[in-house]
Amino acid sequence: MSRLAPVGRVLRLAPLVMAVAALGACSAALPGGPAADMELTTASVATPAEPAKPIDEVKDDVTLGKEHYRATNYGLAEMHFRRAVETASGDAEAWLGLAAAYDQLKRFELADRAYARLLKLTGPTPELLNNRGYSYLLRGDLRRASQDLSAAAAKAPDDERIRNNLKALDGQARRRRA
Repeated sequence: MSRLAPVGRVLRLAPLVMAVAALGACSAALPGGPAADMELTTASVATPAEPAKPIDEVKDDVTLGKEHYRATNYGLAEMHFRRAVETASGDAEAWLGLAAAYDQLKRFELADRAYARLLKLTGPTPELLNNRGYSYLLRGDLRRASQDLSAAAAKAPDDERIRNNLKALDGQARRRRA
């Protein structure tokens, strides 16, 4: 029982130690306290008239979604694109980004729903056909990938991304035949 006595004293003193530490921090921030002469060195200081906004509110969700997608953070990209389509359901760029993020996350059934919504908004644009064709390519559905990528190439023959996806399709088809 004598071994437990020091532990009991420490446990009884813990709240007192925490209270002293908290009071010490408060007095450091009081006028005339040790922190009174410190200067703020942050890049942006909020003024009373305009409180600082979190970075997610400064940049819109589509921009953040694109940044995360380029950085291969597909989960975060999906979150921002989803937030964007929930805020503005008519934003075609947000729907396209959401579908592409779902593709990278291998959530193809959700990607199909996003592509369907985008198709209703914009019609069969070269960008939509290219992305949906690439989605089919990721799934191994070469027939549907070929249909969409060929239709995209017919609408935008000079688009390098479409040509690259057609080359990838050709490469996958050759590997299957071999």
